Amino acid sequence: MPANNTFYNEVLTDHNMNPVHKHPIKDANMELEGVNPSCGDDITLSLRVEDGKVVDGGYVGDGCAISQASADMMLDLIIGKPVEEAEHLADIFHRMITGEVTDEEVDELEEAGILKDIRHMPARTKCAMLGWRTMDEMLKENT
Repeated sequence: MPANNTFYNEVLTDHNMNPVHKHPIKDANMELEGVNPSCGDDITLSLRVEDGKVVDGGYVGDGCAISQASADMMLDLIIGKPVEEAEHLADIFHRMITGEVTDEEVDELEEAGILKDIRHMPARTKCAMLGWRTMDEMLKENT
């Protein structure tokens, strides 16, 4: 578990109970459903990308606290960034979950870096990855 378990739980709870980005997006030009059949997580991620930049994003759906909080943190991080940077951050997140990342790379993930130790809970890694994997697939399909 994370070194500061209280902070970890507070951040996850806050993003799960008060998500900033859990709503449909007006004028979304990319949308993809992501499903984690092993635990029932199901989200539909919507992005509005203009001139190679993620200008807005949101998600709807249901799932465990980790999947929902991770998707919300991801959107906090990628909105306003170029598509290439969003893909770069998704790569770092994936490598963080598999344990192949530097501390400097984890810092690039800002708040989402608190999920670093989720790799010690293998049943939950797919939950944390759902939003990120969905975003990465969507961007690769559409760029």
